[in-house]
Amino acid sequence: MAALRQMTRDDLAAVIEIERATFPADAWTEGMLRGELADQPRTRHYLVAEIEGRIVGYAGLAVAADQADVQTIAVYAEHRRAGIGSQLLTALLTEAARRRATRIFLEVRADNPGAKTMYTNFGFEAYGVRRGYYDDGTDAITMMRELDG
Repeated sequence: MAALRQMTRDDLAAVIEIERATFPADAWTEGMLRGELADQPRTRHYLVAEIEGRIVGYAGLAVAADQADVQTIAVYAEHRRAGIGSQLLTALLTEAARRRATRIFLEVRADNPGAKTMYTNFGFEAYGVRRGYYDDGTDAITMMRELDG
């Protein structure tokens, strides 16, 4: 398993590398990530996953009132299927519940069956499609899960 900790600005260079490797067609910019971190911890919660001191994944959550949104989860390809994505998602769900969210939402690329399976295994249910949501024209599947309150 990876060691999880709160993301800081010092992590941005490593996170940007993962972002570009994972989402080449629509990677977030450093400015976008800086903006997300600027709202941490007020409305955001970002984590990095480290193995032997190297950041291999990260995830982010937004929470407003009783609604939470998984902003992103990304893990280097060579570390996928090792439970790191699940570990990050578990931490986001825990934080959303701690902040008293009753529902958590996310979008997942329609062409990402591995991520869709992980979210389904965590109890997320698809409820819609956002046509052409991603920069390359790929649809997003919108998913939601009720949180125990």
